[in-house]
Amino acid sequence: MASVAMLGLLYDAVDSVVSFVQVFIYVYSILILAYIITSWVRLPYSVWLNRIQRFLYDVCDPYLRLWRRILPTFGPLDLSPVVGVAFLYIISGILSRLH
Repeated sequence: MASVAMLGLLYDAVDSVVSFVQVFIYVYSILILAYIITSWVRLPYSVWLNRIQRFLYDVCDPYLRLWRRILPTFGPLDLSPVVGVAFLYIISGILSRLH
């Protein structure tokens, strides 16, 4: 009986971790999208907009730099956000199938 209870707790813990990772991937993808948009659009100077842009840079750029080192350059076209988000969703798919 105790092993069934432990198995239930283990399943609940795995389910919580998978849910957390999937929500994290979704939110991080939205942050990458916001980072891309703010890098394309010239925003007027504002203290708050500058802080938001800096936050997006600090959060997204280290992950995207990993992909920039691996991918070849295509002139001014940066494919690292596309590949980075695709990789995140591949990880999410793998986790959901393992679950």
